[in-house]
Amino acid sequence: MVDATREPHSLATASGLLLGTLLLAMGVGAILGWLLGSAGLGLLIGAVLGIPLAVFVVYRVYSRQT
Repeated sequence: MVDATREPHSLATASGLLLGTLLLAMGVGAILGWLLGSAGLGLLIGAVLGIPLAVFVVYRVYSRQT
């Protein structure tokens, strides 16, 4: 059994990081798309780029844990 005091990151932390990073990337994409004339396309591009970005953020946070 894993000691909860030694494990500062949980599944909720990882989920929050994934969702937060993805939503941030989608928001930035939508704003840039709106400025360039197509908010929907910007939102889509933000979502596509946000998925690997979110995975990278979670990887970086959990790799520093050791």
